[in-house]
Amino acid sequence: MSALAHAINAFAPADGDHVTPIPSLTFHRRQSPTDPLHCIYGFGLGVVAQGAKQVTLVDRVVEYGPSQCLLTTIDLPVFSRVTQASMREPYLGLMLALDTHSIVQIAAEMQLLRPAKDTACQPVTVQKLDNALADALIRMVNLLNEPALAPRLAPLIQQEITIRLLTGPHGPQLLHLVAAGSPSQKIAKAVAWLKQNYTQPMHADELAARAGMSSSTFRHHFRAITGMSPLQFQKQLRLQQARQLMLNQNLDAGHVGGLVGYESASQFNREYSRLFGAPPQRDVRRMRVSTSQSSQ
Repeated sequence: MSALAHAINAFAPADGDHVTPIPSLTFHRRQSPTDPLHCIYGFGLGVVAQGAKQVTLVDRVVEYGPSQCLLTTIDLPVFSRVTQASMREPYLGLMLALDTHSIVQIAAEMQLLRPAKDTACQPVTVQKLDNALADALIRMVNLLNEPALAPRLAPLIQQEITIRLLTGPHGPQLLHLVAAGSPSQKIAKAVAWLKQNYTQPMHADELAARAGMSSSTFRHHFRAITGMSPLQFQKQLRLQQARQLMLNQNLDAGHVGGLVGYESASQFNREYSRLFGAPPQRDVRRMRVSTSQSSQ
């Protein structure tokens, strides 16, 4: 972990979220604990090299720190916060986005097509980070020192990481995702459709048909996997996007509600306040002050 922390620290010397020349890899650094931040966790692997983090889903709280890794197999709205960090020992972590097509292909080649029958599908799991997987992650991070070689070697290391995930403790959860016709695969496709079409009116029966399920079966599996109904999921996607538009493009609340699919400004303000704890303008001001303070 100290080697991984040292490698991340070299490329993320300041607080913030840092993209890298390797498109699937990002670094995250904080020098103090943070307030809970509402965000969408995508399909990927999160690793804490130093410090600790807490992720709150609808129905449970997940905590993880050094020597642990968190796998998210389906896009999920969560509350995320850094719980251990200081100026002397800042929080240092990385996120590696995973590719469903690559995992399906490798699982098929290795004939790993079905999870164990007694393994329940969980969209977020934490497991011990074994030495072999940690070594592969360190090699990927250190590739940033070799920009000419990184485009060629990074995909090979990511393939190794995928193989180690499929054959390690996280394997059963990945196999739930890639098993043809499994409920988790169908719900993942429905979630992907919602992410692309969140501004459109959503009819659960049509979404169930798109997933190839009856309406009651679809609702049951959707809630079991995501912890919320399809309508609640769509609302969170809309409100998250509205928040980002106001923060990054300085759009006003009256305009942004319509952009993300709301016909009623009062409904937008009411649901925004319920999710983020304050009306849109006040919440955005608070976010900007918090970001400014953390960067000082």
